[in-house]
Amino acid sequence: MKIKTLIIIIIIIVVLLAKTASAQNNKILFVMSAADTLQLNNGEKLRQTGVFLNEFYLAYKSVTKAGYTVDFATPNGIVATIDEESINDKYWKNNLKVKNEALLFTKTDSLFNSPKTLKTVIENKSDYIGLIIPGGQGLMVDLKDDVNIPILIKYFAKEHKPTGLICHAPSLILTIPKEENPYIGFKVNSVSPFEEFVIERFIMKGIPNNRKIAKRLRKMGLKYSRKLPKANYAVKDRNLVTSQNPFSGTAFNKLYLEALTEYLKENKK
Repeated sequence: MKIKTLIIIIIIIVVLLAKTASAQNNKILFVMSAADTLQLNNGEKLRQTGVFLNEFYLAYKSVTKAGYTVDFATPNGIVATIDEESINDKYWKNNLKVKNEALLFTKTDSLFNSPKTLKTVIENKSDYIGLIIPGGQGLMVDLKDDVNIPILIKYFAKEHKPTGLICHAPSLILTIPKEENPYIGFKVNSVSPFEEFVIERFIMKGIPNNRKIAKRLRKMGLKYSRKLPKANYAVKDRNLVTSQNPFSGTAFNKLYLEALTEYLKENKK
C-alpha cells in the first residue's frame, strides 16, 4: 500500500513538473508603455495617452485562449496606462461586454498590475517564445527611447520567435540602426499616413513629436503596405506580424497564432 502511494505521489510530481515546463516554454511577453502624457504642438499642448485597450486586450485574450501564458513588462515596472480614447465604444464594434471585461481585467488582474521591468525580462528573455507590443501613442513617449527595446526586438528576431507589433508599435523597429536591423526587406504594416492625419486633426487636435511612421519604415528599407482606414489588416513576414489600427485585431490574432504554431513546429524537430 505504501509503495502504491509513493508511486502515485511520484506520478503527480512528474505531471506537475511537466505542466510547469510546458507553461514556461509557451510564455508570451507583452511589453507595454507606462507613459500617460503626450506632448503636442512642440509641447504647447498636453494630452492623456497610454496603451490602446483593445489592441492589448484582444491580443491577450487570443493567446491565453489558445493555451499560452503571459508576462507583462513596462520600462520601470510601472503599471501600464490605458489611453482614455480607447475606451470609446466605437473601437469595440458595440461589443460592450468585452470592453467591460477588459476594463475589469486592468483593475483586478495581478500580473497586469505587477509588471516586470524591461531589464528583468531581458535577463530572462529565453523564457519567452513570443513578443507582443500593443499600440497606442504612449509607446512613442517612453518605449521609443528605451535602450532595452532594440535589445529585445533583435533577440526575438535572431531566435526567429514570433514578434507582434500593433498599430504604432512597428515604429519601434526604427530604434535599431539600419546596419544592424534584422528586419530590413521585411513586409510590414502600421498605422497608415491617412490614419495618422485623422488622429492628429480630429481626435488629438494636435501634432505629436514622433510621426510619419510609414514613411520612416520605407526609408529604413522595409516593404510597407496598407489598407483603407479602419481596415482589419495585418501582415505576416516570417516571424514578424504587424497590424494597422484598433480595428485589425482579428487579422492580427490569426496571423500571430499562425506564427506561434510555425515556431513550435519548427523547434520540435
